[in-house]
Amino acid sequence: MEGLARIPQDRIAVLIGRKGATRRALEKATKSSLHIDSSSGDVSVVWDEEFDPILRMKLPDVIRAIGRGMNPERALELLKDDQHLRLYDMREYVGKSPNQQRRIRSRLIGRNGRIRELIEEHSGAEIAIYGSTVVIIGDEEALPLAGQAIERLLQGAEHSSVLKHLETQRRKKRMSSRNLESIGTRDDGDRFEVLVPGLDAARRKRERRYKDAQVNPEDDEAVEDMMELAEDESIGYEEE
Repeated sequence: MEGLARIPQDRIAVLIGRKGATRRALEKATKSSLHIDSSSGDVSVVWDEEFDPILRMKLPDVIRAIGRGMNPERALELLKDDQHLRLYDMREYVGKSPNQQRRIRSRLIGRNGRIRELIEEHSGAEIAIYGSTVVIIGDEEALPLAGQAIERLLQGAEHSSVLKHLETQRRKKRMSSRNLESIGTRDDGDRFEVLVPGLDAARRKRERRYKDAQVNPEDDEAVEDMMELAEDESIGYEEE
C-alpha cells in the first residue's frame, strides 16, 4: 500500500463522492484501489498489476487538489498529460495570523468572487481557494499566467495592475498564436487550390510542357514521347 496525501476531514466526503462515485471514477481511471482513513484523512492506494506509471505520478496531485477545495470533476482533468497543478500557501507570504490570511484571501477572491473569475477568464486556468492554500489547475500556457497573477496579489500588488498585466500577456499570446497560424497558412499549398480552382493542375501542366520541350531532336524516342498527349490533354478541330 502506497501513501498519497492527507486531506482535511471536511473534504473526505467530497473525495468519496455521492455513493462512492468520485472514488470509483478515480480507481477506474488509474487502475487502482483507494483507501481513505476517515479519522486522519490519510489517503493510500494499492495499484493493479497493469497500472500506468504516469498516472501513478499524477494521482497524488488529484488527491491534493480535491483536498484543497477543487471540484472533483475538474481535479480529474489532472490525469491528462497537458494539465498540471500549482499550489500556494498564503502563510509563506503573510504569516500564520488568521486575520492576515482572511485579508489576503479576500483580495484573491474579490467581491462576489470577481477577481478570481477575471484571473481564470484571462488565463484559462481554474483556481480554488481553501483555508490558507490556493490551488491552480491549467495547461502549460494557462498555469504560468494565473500563477504570476496569484503571486503578485499575495505580494501585495494592486488589483488593477495585476489584471492589466494579465490582459497584456493574454493579448501577446493571442497575437503570437495568430502569427503562427499565418505562417502555417503561407506554407499550405492547398489554400491556393481552394482560392483558384485548377491553379495547381495548370502549374503542373506548364512545368511538364517546359520540361518535355527540352529534348534532343535526334532522339526519335524522346521526340515521340514529347508528342504523345497526356491524360489531361486533347486535340480538337473546328472551322474558322
